[in-house]
Amino acid sequence: MSLPPLGALVDLIIRLRLAPPEALRSVQALITSQSSEEFVDLLEKQQVLTGFQIERLRTGDTDGLVLGDCKLMYRVASGSFARFYRGANVVTGQQLGIKVLRDRWANDPDFVSLFRREGEIGKRLIHPNIVPIYEVGSSGKYHFLIMEFVEGGNLRDFLKIRKKFSIIETLKFAVDVLKGLDFALRQGITHRDLKTTNVLMSSSGVAKLIDFGLAADDSIISKANGSALQNALEYSTLEKHTGAPRNDPRSDLYFLGGILFELLTGQPPYARTRDRDERKSFQRYRDVPPIETIDPSLPRPIRSIVNKLMDIDPIQRYQTPTEVLGDVQRAIQTSNSQTTREESGKPTVLCLESRPKHQDFFRDYLTSRGFHVAIVSDPQRALKRIAENPPECLLVLGDAFGDEVAEFFTQAIRTGRDSKLAGVVVLAESQKDLASQISVPPGRARILIQPVNLREVRQEIETAIEARNKS
Repeated sequence: MSLPPLGALVDLIIRLRLAPPEALRSVQALITSQSSEEFVDLLEKQQVLTGFQIERLRTGDTDGLVLGDCKLMYRVASGSFARFYRGANVVTGQQLGIKVLRDRWANDPDFVSLFRREGEIGKRLIHPNIVPIYEVGSSGKYHFLIMEFVEGGNLRDFLKIRKKFSIIETLKFAVDVLKGLDFALRQGITHRDLKTTNVLMSSSGVAKLIDFGLAADDSIISKANGSALQNALEYSTLEKHTGAPRNDPRSDLYFLGGILFELLTGQPPYARTRDRDERKSFQRYRDVPPIETIDPSLPRPIRSIVNKLMDIDPIQRYQTPTEVLGDVQRAIQTSNSQTTREESGKPTVLCLESRPKHQDFFRDYLTSRGFHVAIVSDPQRALKRIAENPPECLLVLGDAFGDEVAEFFTQAIRTGRDSKLAGVVVLAESQKDLASQISVPPGRARILIQPVNLREVRQEIETAIEARNKS
């Protein structure tokens, strides 16, 4: 379908509350014709509307584009039970998450009740490690939940990129999850759907739980044919064959163990499957190998925690989140002490880099080559670190910071002169003229011009540190 005529389109956008009239008037004044297509193209470029909203306007599918006081911006994820959107409050502009029950379940009283139950539970769970739900609503055929939108991603997304996590990172995620589970349990609520996609990581590194309340009856699981309530089926299978009561909080701990297993080893404790019969097989959960058979290098306390979480006998498993939390926090202290001892003899490289993928790349490479690596993205924070806790060497990637890199590198080396700071700056080929503007002591400050490879960068860092130690 094509867009309606411009006047009708503007009226429709205002009626739907997708954009304020003044914003539409400002954009309308910029177009050279009465073309609706030109108008929406400019609306998208000016970030007044999103491509998702425009496509819905173009197809005439505008029902459910605004739910409550929240407009849908674009779809983030789609499951067999519900779809999740990023949205914004039409009055305040606050960024929000919107979960919408899929059409196939919208007329089924059991699923509607289960969905609303999730929302009502979420409204009660106000905790830093649980995503809060602000509103449970219905509009025509749509049933929706409005909640906090967490910038970042879920653990499954991060695993696809990182493959696996360090022990300390994994333990810190575990602390956040356990605190959320403990708070919910004190309200009489278990999670019933713990998996990597239901643990969100905020941009500040805080783990937050979503999707509480899917404790469905077996009849609902059967009606869904296993597609919409996969983990509910897995919980039910585990409890049925171990003699555990339904909604046993120890079941959450078993599946938390599965998450930690995957974070530490890079592989799930049992193969993922969509096959209902395989998910109903008790052998799948009973025959999980001890984690040390996958990674023998893991410290004994870490192995003990994961294996105890995943003990098939609920009596031998941890009994409460609080019990696990104590062991995890002790393991963190032990790991921190071990890391400190191991890194005390390693030279520290402070890397100034603003691009997240490049940060991970340099951190992994230099750490594997025997350096302790600290990453900062802000030049002023780097200068403060050099003044207060100087590293042995500073590495600066010039193409991330433009022409200011010459002045910054000079200032940084001068700031660290008392500690004999070594430095390596890598300039893009287009920045090679900036080399003459860098005024630093010879020897322990090195200037590289692209193209260079990581091995060459590492060698220059080693040369600069060696010169520093001799000066």
